[in-house]
Amino acid sequence: MGVGAGLLMTGGTAEAAPATRRVFFGAYTTWSGGAQGIGIGTYDTASGQLKSTGVIKGVVNPSFVIESRDGRFLYAVNETSKGEVTAINAGSRKVINKQPTGGADPCHLTLDPSGKFLITADYSSGSLSVFPVKADGSLGARTQKVQHKGSGPDKERQEGPHAHHIVFDPAGKHALAVDLGADSVFVYSFVDGQLKLVSTAKLKPGAGPRHIAFHPGGKVAYVANELDSTIVACGYADGKLTPGQVLKTAPAGGARNYPAEVVVSGDGKHVYLSNRGHDSVAHFAVNGSELALVGHTSVGGKYPRHVTLDPSGSFLFAANQNSNNVTSFAVDRATGKLTPSGTPLQTAIPVCVLPTRLG
Repeated sequence: MGVGAGLLMTGGTAEAAPATRRVFFGAYTTWSGGAQGIGIGTYDTASGQLKSTGVIKGVVNPSFVIESRDGRFLYAVNETSKGEVTAINAGSRKVINKQPTGGADPCHLTLDPSGKFLITADYSSGSLSVFPVKADGSLGARTQKVQHKGSGPDKERQEGPHAHHIVFDPAGKHALAVDLGADSVFVYSFVDGQLKLVSTAKLKPGAGPRHIAFHPGGKVAYVANELDSTIVACGYADGKLTPGQVLKTAPAGGARNYPAEVVVSGDGKHVYLSNRGHDSVAHFAVNGSELALVGHTSVGGKYPRHVTLDPSGSFLFAANQNSNNVTSFAVDRATGKLTPSGTPLQTAIPVCVLPTRLG
């Protein structure tokens, strides 16, 4: 088009394609050797090489971080016994405000499709908390708290409910809350800022469901089970999740394995899951409503708590909690194969990676 390599046409003018994009790192701050707050960095859009550029201080245990739809604001859980959630201006990197969740140890959060409400999953209390989001990005006081019920056969991990993940389905009509302690996925409608339970999907007793990811088609979702090291392909329709095929996520033998994050490629052809213990990323090919294990890629670190794909789908990043590093992998868009890319970034107790959508 006559604009040269690395240039984009925008409104009739040529602009250089970004060579780097912003990335934020969730971490633990109260642990020995912990971080000072939310890590700030960049990654090279050609190589996936990560670089640390600073930190947003004053945010305690930001173990999961998300961004607003327009990229202007960040929201982080504060995973402590007196749980809080913090709002941050992504441009100035300044804390706007924080609110108590009313629950203990919030470990995940999401925005509703309108961006006007935020919901946290509070692990230790097994509860969900809803907050209004104001125009300036700040959070209003909690308007609803939903308490899960249930337990499982693992007396150490499932003595009661443990809400671990909250996400909306692709249609934006229902919120799904994954509860490790109750061996359940609770499905809620969300109307006028209020959660209302519409169905409950029960997983195998002792499975310990942790996270869920939807296929972009919206009719299938994949649940990562932390306690029995499995992934479950589930059918989904009209607010009802139906567990189906069950596959192991790591080879038998060796260290006990605890799956953590599950993510689906944008084209819906590949599913990736982080294995803590086996210290790998399991790669599954999507075959209709089921999965087929393709193989495992060493994560290049220890205890990969979180993996995510960058917005282009060209790179996968892994936050390796117990080796204090974040590793990058180039993604073969045709085969889904992962290839280590760049030098691992050393950073204190990383447990979440957020590559921004808008650069």
